[in-house]
Amino acid sequence: MSILSLKEDRPTPAAVYNWRIYVCAAIVSWASCMIGYDSAFIGTTIALPSFIDEFDLDSYSASKKALISANIVSVYQAGAFFGSLSAYGSSYFLGRRKSLWLFAVLFIAGAGAMLAANAERGLNVIVGTRFLAGFGIGGASNMVPIYISELSPPAIRGRLVGIYELGWQIGGLVGFWINYGINKNMAPSTSQWLIPYGVQLIPAGLLLIGSIWVPESPRWLFSKGRREEATKVLCWLRQLPATDTYMLQEIAYIDEDLTRFRDEVGAGFWKPFRALSNKSVLWRFFLGGMLFMWQNATGINAINYYSPTVFKTLGITGTNTGFLTTGIFGVVKTVLTVIWLVFLIDKLGRRKLLMFGSIGGSVCMWIIGALVKTSVPTDNVLGTMTSGGVAAIFFLYLWTAVYTPSWNGTPWVINSEMFDQNTRSLGQASAAANNWLWNFLISRFTPQMFLKMGYGVYFFFAALMICSSVFVFFLVPETKAIPLEQMDRLFATKPIRGAHGIVMEELARINELQREEADEKPTAEELA
Repeated sequence: MSILSLKEDRPTPAAVYNWRIYVCAAIVSWASCMIGYDSAFIGTTIALPSFIDEFDLDSYSASKKALISANIVSVYQAGAFFGSLSAYGSSYFLGRRKSLWLFAVLFIAGAGAMLAANAERGLNVIVGTRFLAGFGIGGASNMVPIYISELSPPAIRGRLVGIYELGWQIGGLVGFWINYGINKNMAPSTSQWLIPYGVQLIPAGLLLIGSIWVPESPRWLFSKGRREEATKVLCWLRQLPATDTYMLQEIAYIDEDLTRFRDEVGAGFWKPFRALSNKSVLWRFFLGGMLFMWQNATGINAINYYSPTVFKTLGITGTNTGFLTTGIFGVVKTVLTVIWLVFLIDKLGRRKLLMFGSIGGSVCMWIIGALVKTSVPTDNVLGTMTSGGVAAIFFLYLWTAVYTPSWNGTPWVINSEMFDQNTRSLGQASAAANNWLWNFLISRFTPQMFLKMGYGVYFFFAALMICSSVFVFFLVPETKAIPLEQMDRLFATKPIRGAHGIVMEELARINELQREEADEKPTAEELA
């Protein structure tokens, strides 16, 4: 088998893998461009000399300045936490598509209001409006993975959800480089630091327009009893007639899943909360939240949000040099994300990538911490790089190459696919809220951690990454190519590390029996 070959749960017509599902996934992934851009631009923007001069930040002590930076960055994650939870209600009543439109509007309102900030009005304008923008981002981060997973054929679901992660990295790439460009080519002024804030409106506007064009999720329409509309959308996405065997099987899977859950739990806004009394469902909620805890425990958001601070600890001096080094970090992440979604996520699967990222990333972090401790001066008066500093930067880039195709997007893929239809929105709300909660904690305390712990920060993240490998090995099953409606069977199968193979064999036997039964049935001509 080639590395691009697909592992299918059942024979799939080639028409199913068509441009429409890729375009729909790409359009809604403008939301992740918004997220990625913010995670990258904010740290370098507040490090711009023009921003520091505008708000006279150099007049504060190091600890006070670190607190101000932490507040500007982390209030965004606080808003995202509440936004991701609210998306459960909006998706239940409005659907996936209208929810995306709503959260895009909220983000635009917040991001646009940030442009009113200046020295006279103070930093509170930025802090308050970043909460509103974060609220919109949190809701979008809930909706997009759900929407993509619900329209995806099982064999390329990881790849399509991976487009969401690619959008995140493209946004981050722009965010990392924009401040390098304006710092190099523009004189310090209020306009200089306002430009990065204004660029946020571009992907948000494209998401707003795109959310009007894309269709509603067919699985959401089925859950609301709108069968004719749901079937029409599903046929449009698959480019197959409703009478095709593949379509009949997919609709039967959806109906079976909805019927089972309504019998066991019941339909309604509050009924999915009752499902939490089911240990199997509650376990998946726990796994989803923990995956994002371990993702943040790698240290990625400490680097994303405070990259100038991080590179300073490695010996990088000078604003533009720090921005250049940060920009290269963004390039490495983007390139590796493309490789991840095209070649790895649906070929190697989720478990292997996470294990590789945990062990390889931990080794890199231990080495970085040791190099910073022994070879990088705490006060680089001469402004020159030591050999230890160069080696530390190399291993940080190597860590990035290990982390990106593993923990960067894989938790989003797993969370988008492991819940059933009636708990998927609630489960994704829980997972997204966990992401933003841990994201908030990291972004809120990273400046203080570097002030107090120094090189110990790298050892801290290295130890946590080792723990995450143990978690994945014993508790996380492989989900690639499993139909969404068969996730209950996967999570009920033991042992965890062999569950994927067992379920895929069961599905293959079922499909073979169905084909044999179909061959044995007399045709209309034979009956005549």
